[in-house]
Amino acid sequence: MLNRTIQPKILEPEQLSIQMPERIVLPNGILLNILNVGDSEVVRIDFLIEGGRWQQTQPLQALFTNRMLREGTRRYTAAEIAEKLDYYGAWLELSSASEHAYVTLYSLNKYLPETLEVLESIIKEPLFPEKELGVLIDNNIQQFTVNTSKVDFLAHRGLVKAVYGDQHPCGRLVQEEDYRRINPSVLHDFYTRYYHSDDCTIYLSGKVTDGCIRMIETLFGDIPFGTDFRRPEKKKHFSVTSMEKRIFIERPDTLQSAVRMGILSLGNNHPDYLKVRVLVTLFGGYFGSRLMSNIREDKGYTYGISAGIIPYPGEGLLTVSAETTNEFVEPLISEVYHEIDRLQNELVSDAELSMVKNYMLGEMCRSYESAFSLADAWIFAQASGLADSYFADALNAIKEIMPEDIRELAGRHLCKEKLKEVVSGKKMS
Repeated sequence: MLNRTIQPKILEPEQLSIQMPERIVLPNGILLNILNVGDSEVVRIDFLIEGGRWQQTQPLQALFTNRMLREGTRRYTAAEIAEKLDYYGAWLELSSASEHAYVTLYSLNKYLPETLEVLESIIKEPLFPEKELGVLIDNNIQQFTVNTSKVDFLAHRGLVKAVYGDQHPCGRLVQEEDYRRINPSVLHDFYTRYYHSDDCTIYLSGKVTDGCIRMIETLFGDIPFGTDFRRPEKKKHFSVTSMEKRIFIERPDTLQSAVRMGILSLGNNHPDYLKVRVLVTLFGGYFGSRLMSNIREDKGYTYGISAGIIPYPGEGLLTVSAETTNEFVEPLISEVYHEIDRLQNELVSDAELSMVKNYMLGEMCRSYESAFSLADAWIFAQASGLADSYFADALNAIKEIMPEDIRELAGRHLCKEKLKEVVSGKKMS
């Protein structure tokens, strides 16, 4: 009989076996990464294109170039693209980040010839029609207007501007007039420069058959596509941090204030990065963290507070985020500094550190168990310029970190003097 009064033994993974993709260089030079995992008759195709916000010549150029790919091509109108993908049970995702754009298609294996035909047209021959662009811009302006009334949106904008400065891509805040400056010519210029076979990588994941690979090679890997065959420049951007400690953005009609605190942090390739992830998780990265236990559970200042590192190229951003009643803003911020003091001056207990390690190890195991999560992991590694050993290194960093390491890293990387405080809400007298 199972004795339910005895806690089951916790077993740490000795090693993390992350399936590596099979890598094939196609005839036109594109690198195809194959992750053949799972029994479901579905595949995912990801195009990773080296052209994002860092490369654009004006705000929103990279974002709208990516979003407009589905709004009409030489072969299909926007309505026909939507109808065909819906008819064949496929799903298309488009997104743009700092240095990359992503085009992702989920498709049933049996309909892959039909859905890949649509994807080929989207990738190779978009038209950026003016009417559809106008509708998309109007919708985005409406959403932007709504967002600018939200304290959390305003606080985040205030933080990135304060930390990076307005000449850095992260701190260069989009304004409504930037939407008006987008036109088909601007998007076509960006597309021509970055959307070509010399500038992309393909990931194929799911139940990958030889037939799937042959179709990808025929449509995308046989001959070069695109026109401006140049590798993108790796642009170096420098942050100019504001001298102000506290930035207040007033919204007099709000019942709650958004609090954002932040500081420049480590890039993914920094020697301390993997262990600092453990420190930040303990500090505010999961439900049992120091910030949650103190500020939510004990003090009741907020329903939720979190800390994390946003991994921008070069220097990331370590943030603390919370919303609270206006009168609790100051005590909440004081408690954040109190928890930093504790981390810098006291050793974390073995029991608490063990709980954090088990949480992070469990998250790692869950994150790499399916074909598509594996694809996400390897795409992240490539986009971040990480070595193939990154996942094994992350496992070892979690297992090996000691309480003394936590205290030392907190002293080195949680600098209270440099931490910016941004509050958006009602000014309290």
